[in-house]
Amino acid sequence: MSLITTSPSTQNTDKDFMPINGTDYVELYVSNAKQAAHYYKSAFGFKSLAYSGLETGNRISESYVVVQDKIRLVLTSPLNSGTDIGRHIDKHGDGVKVTALWVDDATYAYNEAMKRGAESYMEPTVEEDKNGKVVRSGIHTYGEVVHIFVERKDYNGIFLPGFKAWDTHYNPASVGLKFVDHMVGNVHLGRMNHWVKFYEDVLGFKQIMSFDDKDISTEYTALMSKVMSNGNGRIKFPINEPAAGLKKSQVDEYLDFYEDEGVQHIAVATDNIIQTVTELRDRGVEFLRVPTTYYDVLEERVGKIDEDIEPLKELGILVDRDDEGYLLQIFTKTVQARPTMFFEIIQRKGATSFGKGNFKALFEAIEREQELRGTL
Repeated sequence: MSLITTSPSTQNTDKDFMPINGTDYVELYVSNAKQAAHYYKSAFGFKSLAYSGLETGNRISESYVVVQDKIRLVLTSPLNSGTDIGRHIDKHGDGVKVTALWVDDATYAYNEAMKRGAESYMEPTVEEDKNGKVVRSGIHTYGEVVHIFVERKDYNGIFLPGFKAWDTHYNPASVGLKFVDHMVGNVHLGRMNHWVKFYEDVLGFKQIMSFDDKDISTEYTALMSKVMSNGNGRIKFPINEPAAGLKKSQVDEYLDFYEDEGVQHIAVATDNIIQTVTELRDRGVEFLRVPTTYYDVLEERVGKIDEDIEPLKELGILVDRDDEGYLLQIFTKTVQARPTMFFEIIQRKGATSFGKGNFKALFEAIEREQELRGTL
């Protein structure tokens, strides 16, 4: 492993000074990586990919990498007390630490971000093994979340140097999840615009959508959100902050229990949401539900859709339309002990938006969960 200090820029910076090819991986710090990996395999249809731990010479932490199509989750736990990973879990519970971004030149990406005001997390570092080399670098973002730039054009190994193939007999069938559609961050009141500017200035993202408390509100709670996207649209980061309401909003609840800003949910895409959600439900994944009356006027609100209403109603799948088409979406309940992170399953049929027409029904469903938890 060696640090890189300089690298010639080979990028075309005329249009997009920070080209990003897509999401490389998402790393979660969790209290029991082995059991978490089994959960994501058995419940969400991921397969074993790679492992790092005592057997690979790593005496600090253990990581299991699971994969489904273009989605890679890295589940990491400490092997001793008194570690930074353990402190992170003690404070936040299980949650996202790293959103890794796949780039052609990790040194270039790091240098561009740093000169635009980023705070360094990891200087450009070469990691090598018999399969070639990977260059990684990283910057801090909201809370304790970091973005790591991953350059892997000279690597043909299973995942990263330091990992070995994780071969297991148990690899359940995929549920049809394809790629990360977007990842949502919750930030403190008054900090949304700060982070919007950060993504604009440091990573060259553009704001493509904005929702205020008139758009995202119920009788009791509200929040505000702005959606940031990179140049090619492959990376989308909506950023939420709480808004004044009669009771504590879902963002307030998240911030209370996560004890910081952080990733609220990961939206993953599918080409057949009815089949995917049926499979997830049958494997034990629990979803938020809206009242069945939501479906009584569904076609009046969104127009004609390809899907039959009945299976959507049975599964609790929501539908919304924009100028480009429509989308189908559903949200899991939280997937760890604290009421913090959850997943969204989304199928886009032309739509590029985020389900504005479903906000009220969805937030009322979240409020029902909050009421059961005594946190509304």
